[in-house]
Amino acid sequence: MSAVLKPVPDASVNPHPQRKDWFDPAPARPTLEAERRYRKERLAVAFRLFAQFGFDYGLAGHITARDPERLNHFWVNPLGIHFSQIKVSDLLLVNAAGEIVVGEGPLNRAAFAIHAALHEVRPDVVAAAHTHSTYGKAWSALGRKLDPLTQDSCVFYGDHGLFDDFSGVVLETDEGFRIGKALGQHKAVILKNHGILTAGPSVESAAWWYIALENACQAQLLAEAAGTPSPISPEVAALTHSQIGRPGGAEHAFQSLYDIVVRQQPEVLQ
Repeated sequence: MSAVLKPVPDASVNPHPQRKDWFDPAPARPTLEAERRYRKERLAVAFRLFAQFGFDYGLAGHITARDPERLNHFWVNPLGIHFSQIKVSDLLLVNAAGEIVVGEGPLNRAAFAIHAALHEVRPDVVAAAHTHSTYGKAWSALGRKLDPLTQDSCVFYGDHGLFDDFSGVVLETDEGFRIGKALGQHKAVILKNHGILTAGPSVESAAWWYIALENACQAQLLAEAAGTPSPISPEVAALTHSQIGRPGGAEHAFQSLYDIVVRQQPEVLQ
């Protein structure tokens, strides 16, 4: 790894100063260890869900969760384990230098290059998700943002960026920082000729927003293939975003799927 990231301030500093509109009160875990376990369980289940949704193309794809105590460390999937097989015990803890602190690798170098930068420039972000899902890739090839065509797509109205400088596989953190700049204060970014990425204040929100963004890409591709779509007006799209764009709804949507996976595949929590 060619770049070492600066340490994030200690855990007593509010890690979420930027997106105050993200906050919906959530039940507090009593200890840092309990919070860590909570994030890891939802991270492992998120991979299982991504496999079910078909977001498991080859070795590409990663979801990360910031450690609640060591704020410049994040948990991520190891390279080479299929999303459908990932368990809590498989997750890696990686530091700001790209070193594996907990777990056995290998580490996906692109995962480090993208996510380490995002977690540094966005201290309010707990989790980020990126895979090579089909509709996200197809939409990214158009090199433009999504339009507010449906109620569901309004989740991303005025709340997603565009990174339009594809230069090959992301292997260095400097490109990760440029992706972070394109993400800005949004919950998602379209990576031209690459795919889509989402970020949120919880594993649940980042994972659900990825599912929702892939769906929005699919819906717009279908609508444009069928004819000339009629977008929602800016005023109504902005109102709808204010109604459904917060993380609370995303977290509830994820939890409903989480419960099914844990019931059907209890080994995921091992």
